[in-house]
Amino acid sequence: MNESKSNKSAMVVVAHADDAEYGCSGTVAKLCAEGYEVVYVLCTDGSKGSSDITISSQELSKIRQHEQVEAGKVLGLKDVVFLNFEDSILEPTLELRKAIAAEIRRHKPNILICPYPMRNLEGRGWGVGHPDHIAAGEAALSAVFPTARDHLSFPELLKEGLEPHNVEEVWIMGHPDPDLWVDVTSHIDTSINALLKHDSQIPYSREEVTKSMKERRNLTAVGQGYDFAEAFRKIPFSS
Repeated sequence: MNESKSNKSAMVVVAHADDAEYGCSGTVAKLCAEGYEVVYVLCTDGSKGSSDITISSQELSKIRQHEQVEAGKVLGLKDVVFLNFEDSILEPTLELRKAIAAEIRRHKPNILICPYPMRNLEGRGWGVGHPDHIAAGEAALSAVFPTARDHLSFPELLKEGLEPHNVEEVWIMGHPDPDLWVDVTSHIDTSINALLKHDSQIPYSREEVTKSMKERRNLTAVGQGYDFAEAFRKIPFSS
């Protein structure tokens, strides 16, 4: 059921447009440069994340989807999939799990990147975690195992031609105890350029965004011998 490891494929499952750009776009840029086919799966429609009282949810959703597609072009993504669950009320339902599992079976990633599926109560403010991020992480992990793997889970997927697939490893963004550091030094500018495509979500100048992103990635790289890094917790699912 698994493709050969020579078939380099990766998937990033997140809640919103811009989540991956903030969390792992340096890694994504590196994977794309190394020949991986990378697909983004966005769980929500992105229809709530704005302080602009003149914009409707429908307008915001269209803007954010366009921004994500443009960011994907910068990174070199194979595809961006929008599942379009309602923003800000995402839950790790069976419906969401099935939708993610269908994309795993369709695109057959060797590596899947997703958010940390728990709250980190050591954080401050936003650092304790957006509920949509937590839900996306939980649903993604449940989709990887066992749903995408087992042919008897949601058998209707087989009728759609979506054969079971074993993801080889999951990389968790935002884990408080990472064990995988990815050197993104050569890809930091691509990462920043992708993030800057999310104009509706960035109330700062290009210089401020660049400074903030480089400071974060530099801090993550401390002790690893890199200038800039992104960190994950790696969970192997197959040998």
